[in-house]
This record gives sequence, C-alpha cells and structure tokens, in this order.
Amino acid sequence: MHELAITESIVAGVAERLDGARVTRVVVHIGRLSGVVPDAVRQCFEICAAGTPLDGAKLDIVDIPGRARCRDCGAEVEVEDPIPLCPCGGFDLELVRGRELRVKEVEVL
Repeated sequence: MHELAITESIVAGVAERLDGARVTRVVVHIGRLSGVVPDAVRQCFEICAAGTPLDGAKLDIVDIPGRARCRDCGAEVEVEDPIPLCPCGGFDLELVRGRELRVKEVEVL
C-alpha cells in the first residue's frame, strides 16, 4: 500500500515546514487519475500524524476529476480512465487534470 508512504511524506513535509507549529487542519487535493486511493490516505493519516505537530489535525481531501483535451477535435472531456477516449472517437488526448497530489492548505494555531 503506497498510500502509507505518501501519507508519511505529507505529514513529514508539513511538520518540517511549519517548524513545530500545531496543525489543526490539512487540505490535500488528490486527482482521480493519480493512482492514490483517498480512503487509504484517510486511514493512514491519524497513524502517521500521531506524536507529530499534526496529531489530532483534521484531514480534508478534495477529489479532483480527470480532464483531457482531444488533439483531434479540441474538445475537453471528463475522464475516469488513464486511457481515455473522446466522444468524437479520438484517442489522442492530453491529460490536463486529475493527476494531482498536493497539499493545498494547512491551518495552524
């Protein structure tokens, strides 16, 4: 489960940058095409945060839908699959959104 390592990195990175400040909330954007399972990150967060400045912090995860632009017709479409297909039948799509995995916001006391 790579979500444990990802969550450990999130906690460590936030704690390091805030130099011991008490964190009350962390907002993370996770794209549907990132390969990261949001529920697994939620389950790991409390364990990873224990004993750190993030202990007891609330984790909010924002789900970012996948979007791609068709190079054939120019349409931008929502995609759920990493191998998308445009309604026009085109398969030459550029993923423009949905691979995100970023800490977007941190609240401290």
